[in-house]
Amino acid sequence: MAKVEVYARPLCGFCFHAKQLLDGKGVAYQEYNIWTEAGKKDEMVLRSGGASTVPQIFIDDKHVGGCNELVALDQAGELDALLGASG
Repeated sequence: MAKVEVYARPLCGFCFHAKQLLDGKGVAYQEYNIWTEAGKKDEMVLRSGGASTVPQIFIDDKHVGGCNELVALDQAGELDALLGASG
C-alpha cells in the first residue's frame, strides 16, 4: 500500500471530502493539522511547491494536489493504481 499524507485543517469541507474518499477506499493516511502542529503549514507549502490551500495530498512522497485533483484522479481511474503502488 502506498504512503499517503494529507495536510489539512479543521472545518474544511475540501479536507473532509478528500479524507472521505480515501476512507471509502480503505486507505490509511497520515494527517497533519496545519493549524495545531507547529511548522506543518510551512512544510506543506515547501513540499507542494508553494500551494497554501488545504488539503494538500502526497502519495509516496509525490504531490498530487488538493481535493479536486484527488477526485479527478479517481474519476480518471488512476487513483487506485497510485494507492496500490509501493513506495
